[in-house]
Amino acid sequence: MRTEDEVLDRIDKARRRKPKMREERITAAHGAGGKASQTLVEAVFLDSFRNAVLEPLGDAADVVLGGTRLAMTTDSFVVSPLFFPGGDIGDLAVNGTVNDLAVSGATPGYLSCGFILEEGFPVADLRRIVESMTRAARTANVQLVTGDTKVVGKGSGDGCYINTTGVGFLPPDRALGIHTARPGDAVIVSGPVGDHGITVLLARGELDIEPDRLTSDTAPVHGLCARLLEVPGVRAMRDATRGGVATVLNEVARAADVSVVLDEGAVPVRDEVRGACELLGIDPLYVACEGRFVAVVADAYAEAAVAALRADPLGAEATVIGRIGADPPGTVLLNTAFGGTRIADLLVGDPLPRIC
Repeated sequence: MRTEDEVLDRIDKARRRKPKMREERITAAHGAGGKASQTLVEAVFLDSFRNAVLEPLGDAADVVLGGTRLAMTTDSFVVSPLFFPGGDIGDLAVNGTVNDLAVSGATPGYLSCGFILEEGFPVADLRRIVESMTRAARTANVQLVTGDTKVVGKGSGDGCYINTTGVGFLPPDRALGIHTARPGDAVIVSGPVGDHGITVLLARGELDIEPDRLTSDTAPVHGLCARLLEVPGVRAMRDATRGGVATVLNEVARAADVSVVLDEGAVPVRDEVRGACELLGIDPLYVACEGRFVAVVADAYAEAAVAALRADPLGAEATVIGRIGADPPGTVLLNTAFGGTRIADLLVGDPLPRIC
């Protein structure tokens, strides 16, 4: 079995061999979290900004400042519509940033917030967004401590965009990472998948489908992550946002040079989400969540890990959805309900743009 240093060296060499982008212009697919996004990040940004802290491309960077180990993350939110069942761009911005810190094993502490507002945007809507952010920050026990505001011309900003940066505190001895996944490990999801992406899509009113009580799952998962980390054997946690669970697991397979074998029947999906996905021809595994995460846990502790998650209402439907395998490396396989097996590869296009 390869050592951790050997695995990291293989990842580094593979990324350095990445071809340059073939496209001459940015497309919507470059923001979808799939193959185009991966190429953009690795061929343009990582190629230029490469350093030891950035190299892992985790949900948050692991940095040391004045002897204190910190996690730092940044995100931008351009969801359309701004308000949707179960949430809005405000609590989405806070929860999304908190969750990136939490799944990195950090205790979230501080957030910055930058607003890009379109000329003519209603002040009443801005107040509503700010109040939502305030409630979300209070729930997550974080403080918004600095920010910025810019206004662009009418027709140039689609109402409101929000950028956030989050800082959290990491224990000195905590070591999580998707490259540490090993054959035999359990793959756990913290709850039903796809709620957020489908809720936002239906809220646009472009499809003749009633939401039928479906709401976004946007929520802070810091408490749930803390519960899980009390269990030994946790290898990694990842926030299943853009690209959904399938994209996260492709990242795991590639980083650890393993396979991931999923049981389609074990993946929790609400009937409303499944029905909408079937009508639209979308796989729920690729639909974004905003209050769910994927964890890789040593098999011996899988049962205890699920029990710890289910002890929290937010993780009441947590379950094991698959296992880490050895072959074929870098591949996610899905054992279907019909008895077959198919590859769940990275997405090429963007079936659900502007969902976060």
